[in-house]
Amino acid sequence: MNKKKILVVDDEPSISMLLDFNLKQAGFEVRSVEDGEAVFEVLPLFRPDLIILDWMLPKANGIQVCRRLRAAGNLVPVLMLTALTDVQDRIAGLDNGADDYMTKPFSPPELVSRIKAILRRTEKNPDRIPEEDLLEAGPIRMKAASREVSVNGEPVDLTPKEYDLLLFLCRHSGKVLTRIQLLHGVWDYHFLGDTRIVDVHISHLRDKIEKNPRQPEFITTVRNVGYKLQGGRRIVPATWSPKEPMAATSSDGE
Repeated sequence: MNKKKILVVDDEPSISMLLDFNLKQAGFEVRSVEDGEAVFEVLPLFRPDLIILDWMLPKANGIQVCRRLRAAGNLVPVLMLTALTDVQDRIAGLDNGADDYMTKPFSPPELVSRIKAILRRTEKNPDRIPEEDLLEAGPIRMKAASREVSVNGEPVDLTPKEYDLLLFLCRHSGKVLTRIQLLHGVWDYHFLGDTRIVDVHISHLRDKIEKNPRQPEFITTVRNVGYKLQGGRRIVPATWSPKEPMAATSSDGE
C-alpha cells in the first residue's frame, strides 16, 4: 500500500526535524520546505495528501498560503501548526481554509492522531451528499458542488468553516447538537474543552442568515446543551433554480 504523503512547511529546523522523525515513524512519506512560496513549487511534484503549515513563514505566511490554495480550488487538507494560541487566531486559520489547528509546543502522538483523523474524513465522509444535489432547510438552500448558499433566494457569502458548520447543521436539521458534537463533526476533533470557537462561528452564521441575529429563527440555542437548526431538510435535483419552487425528495427532519 502506498504511503500517505505529508508536506511540512516550517522555517524552524528543530520543528521540521521533529516532525520528520515522528511522521516517518508513523509510516508517512515526508517532505519539508521552509517558506510559503516553496509550497507551490513542490505541490505539482510531490502531490501531498496533507500539509502541516506554520503560520509565521518567510515570503508568504500560512494564512496567505491557505487562501491561495483554496482560491485555486486545491482542497488538500491543511493542519496549521503555530505558536499563536488565541481563539481568534484559531478562527482566522480555520476560516481561511485550514482543516485543523495545533499550537506549539505540541504532542507528536496527538499530531499524528489528528492527521490520521483528517485523512480518514477525507477518504470517507459519511455525511457527504452527491455533488449534483441541493440541500434545503427552511429558506436555506445549499448547492454541494459549488458550495453556494442562499437564504430566501439571496446569495450568502460564507467562509469555508461557516459553510461546513451550516452544512453539518442542515444535515442534522431538527436535532439538538452539543458544542462537542459540532467540534467533532465540523473540525474533526475536540478542542480540549474549548468550545468558544463554535459559539463564535454560530454568531457569524446568524449575522449572515438571520433577519434578527439576536432573536434567531433558524439556528436556535438550546440552553445548557447546544444548538439546533429549525426546519426540515430535503435533497432535490440539481435542475432547481432560485426562481422555481423546490420539490422534496425526502421527508422533513431526520
